Amino acid sequence: MILLNFSHPLSAEQLLIAESLVSSKFTSIIDIKTHLDHQTSFPSQVKKLVGDITLTSQQWQNSKILVVPPSLSIISCILLSELHGRMGYFPAVLRVKPVPGSTPPVFEPAEVLNLQAIRDASRENR
Repeated sequence: MILLNFSHPLSAEQLLIAESLVSSKFTSIIDIKTHLDHQTSFPSQVKKLVGDITLTSQQWQNSKILVVPPSLSIISCILLSELHGRMGYFPAVLRVKPVPGSTPPVFEPAEVLNLQAIRDASRENR
């Protein structure tokens, strides 16, 4: 499984927790520095971020990919749209949560969300 991390780097312990959540080892961990210029179009910057990832069209469509989205919601929305276009479906995402009482703030993997399954289930409410 390929991990695409658009957020803060994950520690070895956090990676082990994430692997246990997906019941799979990561064959590749790609950390993508996601700092965008607020004075420039976000969609074009996200397209470049994703375009700089060295996956082939075949890999985008056929590999198991888990995404750690960036924390800024508007960037996450654009990113998921860009990924859907390349993959043909919504990816699974890793949600992280703060560890209560931690100083400085520490985050840990909380759950894996299958966005495509959520999307498919929501079609019943049309």
